[in-house]
Amino acid sequence: MHPPARPARKPAPPRARALRAAVAAGFALGVASLALLVVRLARAPSVPLTLGAGAITAALPRRLRFEWRLVRDRHWQIASSPAASRDAIDQLEGNRGVCPTGMVEVSGLMKLDPAPKAQGDLRTIDEMQRTTCKHWISRDYPERCAEFDREQWLLMSRDLDAKPMHFCIDRYEYPNQKGVYPVILVSFYEAAELCAEEGKRLCDEAEWTFACEGEEARPYPYGYVRDPEACVVDQPWRAYIETALRPRSGPAAMAEMDRLWQGRSSGAQPRCRSPFGVYDMTGNIDEWTRSVREGERPSILKGGYWGPVRTRCRPSTRSHDENHMFYQQGFRCCADHDAARAAPSERPVAADPAVAPLPRELR
Repeated sequence: MHPPARPARKPAPPRARALRAAVAAGFALGVASLALLVVRLARAPSVPLTLGAGAITAALPRRLRFEWRLVRDRHWQIASSPAASRDAIDQLEGNRGVCPTGMVEVSGLMKLDPAPKAQGDLRTIDEMQRTTCKHWISRDYPERCAEFDREQWLLMSRDLDAKPMHFCIDRYEYPNQKGVYPVILVSFYEAAELCAEEGKRLCDEAEWTFACEGEEARPYPYGYVRDPEACVVDQPWRAYIETALRPRSGPAAMAEMDRLWQGRSSGAQPRCRSPFGVYDMTGNIDEWTRSVREGERPSILKGGYWGPVRTRCRPSTRSHDENHMFYQQGFRCCADHDAARAAPSERPVAADPAVAPLPRELR
């Protein structure tokens, strides 16, 4: 006997046929998109992430402008090589004095803010200097002065009290090597620990200011006329994506650093040099220092960064706590003037494992 014939299959209703066609088209589009992504990744350069225990290679769909290193699993730095050894730079510059290798001896009399003459008199050298500005680029915060009147300033400041200063300061931003890019995305605590590992300490704001302005208390390290070609300043501001910085060790943070960065390697601007021979003190990156005022948080930023900000020697940013960190923040170290006897030898920036706790902002 033959099996009973199967009933003829009814054609699918038009709605079902349309749904199947849409699913098939979506699947084909997904496969095509995946293939395109594979091609883009294949064309993108490999981006090395230097980690404490070795290195891994990741590929990003967007071509980066720089090759970035992840230092101690938390800080970022553009990969580069020193232009010369610290010893060679010391001999060339001739201002090491009694200080450890790679540091500059700073000695002289620092002008002090006037003592209040009456209740409510809060005059400072920064405010006094502002009155000698001959031409303003912008008077809005953060103000920028194109030129200060040197003769007027010297006459106004000649009777100010002064105190002797004598200390050592890194010639360049950390890791203090000419031709090497500064380490960024560092908190105040982490900066202090990295200095301590080298037998140094974080500069206090008075030391940093004096190393920048000299005995004349110049508004800019190179003089009285703002020069956008001398230091890296007045670059256009770029809006940042805050979520991209979390976690700060991730590929998204690296890509955001790459997009925002407008600085230069240490010593790349030969005229961005203070009276004592310290480089890049205004512009390029903000630098952590320790407050010298009683009763306030210790974390003070000096120098300004590459953007259109004050970038003068005297002004300070006092609004961030010790856990704060950002894409344009770094530091340099100081030491007592007799520290050369105990100075450690040179070593790579990321030679030791990280020891600083992760700040609460980017956990």
